[in-house]
Amino acid sequence: MLSGSGLWAGISIACVLMVSIFAFGAISGANFNPAVSVALGINGNLLWPEVGMYSGVQLAGGISAGFAYAGLFGGKSFELGPAKGFNIWSAGACELLFTFMLCFVVLNVAAVKKGCQQWFGLAIGFVIIAGAYGAGAVSGGCFNPAVAFGIDVSSRHVPLHSLAYTAFELVGAVLAAGLFKVVRPNGGEEGEEYPLSSKLVSEFIGTYILVLTVGLNVLGKSAAGAFSIAASLMCMIYALGDVSGANFNPAVTLALLINKTHDAGTAGAYMGTQILGGIAAAFTYSCIHGGQSFPLGAVGEYKIGQALTAEAAFTFVLCLVVLCTAVQAKTKSDNFFALAIGSCVTVGGCAIGAISGGSLNPAVSFGIASAATLEHGSKSLLNAVLYSLVEFAGAGVAAGIVMATHAEIVEKDEKFNEA
Repeated sequence: MLSGSGLWAGISIACVLMVSIFAFGAISGANFNPAVSVALGINGNLLWPEVGMYSGVQLAGGISAGFAYAGLFGGKSFELGPAKGFNIWSAGACELLFTFMLCFVVLNVAAVKKGCQQWFGLAIGFVIIAGAYGAGAVSGGCFNPAVAFGIDVSSRHVPLHSLAYTAFELVGAVLAAGLFKVVRPNGGEEGEEYPLSSKLVSEFIGTYILVLTVGLNVLGKSAAGAFSIAASLMCMIYALGDVSGANFNPAVTLALLINKTHDAGTAGAYMGTQILGGIAAAFTYSCIHGGQSFPLGAVGEYKIGQALTAEAAFTFVLCLVVLCTAVQAKTKSDNFFALAIGSCVTVGGCAIGAISGGSLNPAVSFGIASAATLEHGSKSLLNAVLYSLVEFAGAGVAAGIVMATHAEIVEKDEKFNEA
C-alpha cells in the first residue's frame, strides 16, 4: 500500500499468504488469522486454548508489522476504514463475506478428514485476489482481525474501526464453520457420499461467491477484474469440487448432462440453484453499493450480435476445459483442474470483456440482469435470455467436440481391458 504498487498490491498480498502457508502449514497449520483459528476451533481442528494462543500471537504479529512498515516509511502510515462514499455496514458486509470465503476454503481444502491436498496453499492464498480487487474498493480488504488491528493501531495508536471489522470477520468465520457442516455432514471423510441437499448448497455457495465477485469488481471499476473473478472460481472449485462437482454455471451443467455425468433431474436442480445463487449475489453487491447496478449487454459501440458471438465462443472454451481437465479420465488433471478452469475466466474476461462483459455463465447473466432491472429497465433481462441461449449453445458444441476427440481414447481403453 505505502509503496504505491497499485494494481499488483492484491496479488502481492495473496502470494505472501500462499508461500507462507506452503512454508509453515506443516508446523502450525498456517492460520495467520484469528478468524481462521476460530473457524477451526468451531470445527474441532483446534482446541479452544490453542485458538486463544494462536489469536493472541497473530494479533501481536499484525500490530508489530504495522509499526514495522510505518517505521520503514519514516512514520508514514494509512488508516483503516470504509472507502469514501461507503459506511461501516457496506464495509462490514464485504469483510464478513470474504472472511467467510477465506475460512470456508480453509476448512474445505486443509481441514477435511481426508487430509490436505497438494494445492491447498494456492486455493487459500488466492482468496485474497478474489476479495482484494472488488471488496477492497469498499472496505480496504482485510478479511483478518490481525491485519485490521495492525493497520488501525499503527496509524491511530488505538483501535477504532478494527473493532467493528473484527466483529464482522468473526461472524464470517462462524458462518463458514456452520455451512461447512451442512455441505460436509461427516467432515469430509475419505470416500464420503454427499446427499443432493449438500450438493445444492455447494452449488449455491459457489455461484453466489462467483457472481458477488463479478459485481463488486465491475462496480468498483477494478483494473484486475478478470483475474479476481477467475481466482474466486478457482478457489471455490478447489473447495467444493469433490462435493457437487463445482459447476457453478448452468452451461457447464448442460455440458456435463450431455456428457452423461449428470442425470436430467440433478442437472435441472443444479441449474435452478445456480441461478438463484446468482440473483442473490447480484442484489447483495447492489446493496453494498447503495443500490447501484450495471446493465447486461453489448459494451460501448459493439452490437448485440457481436456480444452473443463472443459469449458463445468463450463459453465453449470454458466448457471444453472443464470436460477435459475435470471429467475425462485420461486427460483430467487431479491437481491443476481448478486453476485451468478458473483461468478460462481470465482468458475470456480479457479477450471479450470489452465486447460483451464476459459473462460466460447464465447464472452470471441472470444475476446481473435481475439487479439491473430497477435501475436500467427490462432490456437486461431480454439480453440475459439471449446470452444464456448462446452460452448453452457453446456448451453443447464443447460437449460434442469432447465426445468426438476422446472417442479414440475410450476405444483404446476398452480394447486394452478386453485384452
